[in-house]
Amino acid sequence: MSSLSTHVLNTVSGRPAAGVVFRLFGPQGLVFAGQTDADGRCPDLRALELTAGAYRLEFEVAAYFCQQGTPLAEPPFLDVVPIHFGLGGSGHVHVPLLVAPYAYSTYRGS
Repeated sequence: MSSLSTHVLNTVSGRPAAGVVFRLFGPQGLVFAGQTDADGRCPDLRALELTAGAYRLEFEVAAYFCQQGTPLAEPPFLDVVPIHFGLGGSGHVHVPLLVAPYAYSTYRGS
């Protein structure tokens, strides 16, 4: 079994992105839905025990930036950011999202 955590950072402000709605999908469909806390994290996500397989995190970034009062194009350049990744075996995987209205990046963290 594996565990998972995520952290969303707003690269425009340089601060954690609080209130980002996100979903985790696994081999059988929706596994978890939640939103980030004041530190841009979701502690409840880490409590899940995940089996090996293909997963996808989806972050509703346009809604987040609208809540922050950030002007966006219509339609937004980035609306929902998907991150596809695989889990194998056991251990912990951290998937951070660094996001701005026109760019994002991710990596396998620790």
